[in-house]
Amino acid sequence: MFRLIGYLFGIGSTLALIVAAGVAVYVSSLTEDLPDYEVLSRYEPPVMTRVHAADGSLMAEYARERRLYLPIQAIPDRVKAAFISAEDKNFYSHSGVDFQGLARAVVVNVQNYGSGRRPVGASTITQQVAKNFLLSADQTIDRKLKEALLAFRIERAYSKDRILELYLNEIFFGLNSYGIAGASLTYFDKSVNELSIGEAAYLAGIIKAPNNYNPFRNVDRAVDRRNYVIDRMLENGYIKQAEAAEAKALPLNVNPRASGTYLFAGEYFTEEVRRELINRYGDQALYDGGLSVRTSLDPSLQKQARDALHRSLIDYDRIRGFRGAVKKIELGGDWGENLAKVVPLSDQPEWRLAVVLGASPEGIDIGLRPNIEVSGAVNSERITASIPADTMKWALRYDVQDESDPETKSAKAKSIDEVIVPGDVIYTSVSEDGSIYKLEQIPRIEGAMVAMNPHTGRVLAMVGGFSYSSSEFNRATQAKRQPGSSFKPIVYAAALDNGYTPASVILDGPFSIDQGGDLGLWEPKNYAGGYAGPSTLRLGIEKSRNLMTVRLANDMGMKLIAEYAQRFGIYDNMLPVLSGALGAQETTVLRMASAYSIMANGGKAVKATMIDRIQDRYGRTVFRHDDRICPDCEAAEWQNQEEPNLIDQREQVLDPMTAYQITSMMEGVVQFGTAQVVKELERPIAGKTGTSNDEKDAWFVGYSTDMVVAVFMGFDQPKPMGKGQTGGELAAPTFVDFMTTAMLEKPVAEFLPPEGMTLLRINRKTGMKANGEGPETIMEAFKPGTGPADVYSVIGLETVSAEAESMVRRAEKLSPAVKQAIQSGGAGLF
Repeated sequence: MFRLIGYLFGIGSTLALIVAAGVAVYVSSLTEDLPDYEVLSRYEPPVMTRVHAADGSLMAEYARERRLYLPIQAIPDRVKAAFISAEDKNFYSHSGVDFQGLARAVVVNVQNYGSGRRPVGASTITQQVAKNFLLSADQTIDRKLKEALLAFRIERAYSKDRILELYLNEIFFGLNSYGIAGASLTYFDKSVNELSIGEAAYLAGIIKAPNNYNPFRNVDRAVDRRNYVIDRMLENGYIKQAEAAEAKALPLNVNPRASGTYLFAGEYFTEEVRRELINRYGDQALYDGGLSVRTSLDPSLQKQARDALHRSLIDYDRIRGFRGAVKKIELGGDWGENLAKVVPLSDQPEWRLAVVLGASPEGIDIGLRPNIEVSGAVNSERITASIPADTMKWALRYDVQDESDPETKSAKAKSIDEVIVPGDVIYTSVSEDGSIYKLEQIPRIEGAMVAMNPHTGRVLAMVGGFSYSSSEFNRATQAKRQPGSSFKPIVYAAALDNGYTPASVILDGPFSIDQGGDLGLWEPKNYAGGYAGPSTLRLGIEKSRNLMTVRLANDMGMKLIAEYAQRFGIYDNMLPVLSGALGAQETTVLRMASAYSIMANGGKAVKATMIDRIQDRYGRTVFRHDDRICPDCEAAEWQNQEEPNLIDQREQVLDPMTAYQITSMMEGVVQFGTAQVVKELERPIAGKTGTSNDEKDAWFVGYSTDMVVAVFMGFDQPKPMGKGQTGGELAAPTFVDFMTTAMLEKPVAEFLPPEGMTLLRINRKTGMKANGEGPETIMEAFKPGTGPADVYSVIGLETVSAEAESMVRRAEKLSPAVKQAIQSGGAGLF
């Protein structure tokens, strides 16, 4: 008997040794191709890039995986407790594999065998780190054993806190959110340290199966899972009974955070920043690199710019009448459900879609689009209101124009119910007190505005159109339009830089030039027609005289003007043709703002920028716009040394004295010329209007001592805006609207002449020296060695010899001396 037992024992021992040897060989083979766990020390997960305004406001987040990396020290204990309770209660005591938990899982799975339930897992947090970072998700024995082996190694190499940090920053929570910081923002719009016990428990619970515990589709299951985690936290001693009961009594309160852009009215600006980041660093750095971008955007100025441009576009559009409903829907049944399917402009929150429920000569009855819950369900509340007919008189003129035939006219209705009928979907706005609703419509005309600091090039505000939601095309940077007369200051600046003075006299008279070939003669005209005769450069720019500008350009040569246009950054390669002097070639609003900045800052080169600074995921600065040198800024200690000086290495594009002269002349445009509407600002402003042929483009570019603003209005497909719709009538009032609020709290500052400049009295019409005061006497700025002419002289008389006699007849108001000069053909004059 004993011999048999010994025999069996020997056989069993032998078999055990063989099995052990086989297991050892098997495990050894697995260890040979285990991934290198040391990569965890170099772990750099995909992290979202965040873009901020100048005041720190969050503008946008870009990520393929919405993740923010948090060190373990920044994660509250209650959040760590929730995850440990949900996933691995023995985390701080086991060595990588929880054998007690494994045994418990085996028992449960045996009991559940055949029930159809999913097998219970027993992976520790360390094992999940091994799987998520180093292995696949295959459900195989090989993978599970590798996972256990790696868990032992990871535990020996890293601290428990480091392992938990990796885990909490890597796991997927659903809704495209990764990591606890990203999930906290995505589900509750909170930072991690603001999470309540219940919120932390919910996030810890959903990682097992995010879709199964969706807070909207599976509310009951989500609540049950949260409560389960709360119970485990209580059982493990992390919270007290009262805290658990209070947390379980609360609803989920999930408040999903919107993705994309967050700063109101900043969509066009944000998209330009996104494009620049991609150009600089590529897609991967933008969406995975965790960049922190500080932009130059001033949120207050941005909203003011957006509102000012909107008002102008709407005012212009309303004069031309109503263009009909946004859409038509069936009113039968629940109109709210049908109306909810119509998508509104997401960036025009002041407006709300409504459906017309009834119409009569007295007005219309409307039903407002119901709110959409965060779950996607349509709110059951139905709100109705009325719009009186007397607030919609502008809509009685309704637009029946054919886009392909500009000759068709609008029609006039007798009552509003002829224009708007039940079932029409319209836009509405409401007064601040909520008592009066108004009819609105999306303007057909478009525009753009840019505000920037002329000394630094920082773009403070940018509006690229009426609605980014309606059209992502940025008319401030992408639309190339004819600047018209707003280009003229470049012509005059080139003249002042090359021997002319503001008092130089040029003939405003007929001009023609043979263009060669089949093009024939080119004969430009002044906008208002007629001729003013000999006039000073100052008067030429104040009154925006085309003929004077062309004659001045012809006298200097277009090659010189093309060089200045490129130097100012308006064009890359300007064609040296005379029509270019009148702004016939195309450029962008941002380029015009940059060019005027050179004149505003004393002639220094300006590079427009929307980004102040970029930091990488570790906080290291990888880009800074301000590249001025300051060798003394990093002194180790204070030793009564002088304050450090910033070395400005920017190129001097324009003589500072020329910059002051052209600024002074453009102040005259505001005080006496085509932009007199700007006078109501009652502060020193220089600027120039611009209008292209047939009023297809309207511009105003103006500046104070510390801000340049460029405004453009026109149709996307250039077409006439109507007689008289000029830069002075459309764009300049928009500038005034914006600057009224933008400059409200800023002190009044004068444009100061540079040292060495001489101010002399002259006659504003003749440009000659004046003695004493008088209505035509002004103070003009002259460079050293220059001054008003002692003898009256006119530039350009030689080009009008054939027309001199008729010119004299038309110039009845000219002085005898001027008439004689014209009759003489300029003989002996220069």
